[in-house]
Amino acid sequence: MPVVKGCNLPDELLYDVPNNLWYRPEADGTFTVGMTMIATGMAGALVAFTAKKVGKTIEGGKSVATVESGKWVGPAKIGFDVEIVGVNDNLTANPKLANTDTYGQGWMVRVKPVDAAAAAALTPGAAVAPIYEAKMAADNFAGCAA
Repeated sequence: MPVVKGCNLPDELLYDVPNNLWYRPEADGTFTVGMTMIATGMAGALVAFTAKKVGKTIEGGKSVATVESGKWVGPAKIGFDVEIVGVNDNLTANPKLANTDTYGQGWMVRVKPVDAAAAAALTPGAAVAPIYEAKMAADNFAGCAA
């Protein structure tokens, strides 16, 4: 598993580096999506999570959820056109799950791509470390251990 400045980036996931999201492909062609450890490290402890409704179609670059921490409020932008097919109600009830179990119980939404080929734009976990090293340097983010 790549680790960049103390931030874990599991190999089996796909990454949307510009939006700091991870995608786990599911057997039915959908993706489970969440914030990366880098995103939660930059945001700090989450205090609120509000997802868009199941059944809503979201254009790439638009928000699937609003995330709020003590120092940041903003959109979780999806990388390509999707339909929301599931929302993590546990995360809505306990937003800190995104911090404590980033790649497990801290997932945000489950989505179905409008175009199945769109996911090809995501970066595989095995190739993501150098891209994140550059992004973290550009963002002046010292890392998850800092």
